[in-house]
Amino acid sequence: MATLTFDTLRFANRLKSAGVLPAQAEAEAEALSEAFEVNLKDIATKGDLRELELRVDARFERVDGELKLLKWMLGVVIGGVIALVMKAFFAG
Repeated sequence: MATLTFDTLRFANRLKSAGVLPAQAEAEAEALSEAFEVNLKDIATKGDLRELELRVDARFERVDGELKLLKWMLGVVIGGVIALVMKAFFAG
């Protein structure tokens, strides 16, 4: 999970020095701190993305293997159909 250090005191003091009323500056600092805390829980980290990439790669490898098997099976079926057609054609 992503970690963010937010200095509410520094933020509030900056607002106060810009002319914002102290109570409002402190309230804004607390509200912003809570917003960061809640919203950062859902942010994906590089580790999350790497894990997802590995899972996607594994699925693609599995699908690729299944497609190779299906191609082989289709080739066998087509070869069998051709053999039957040829047998029927030359036998009759």
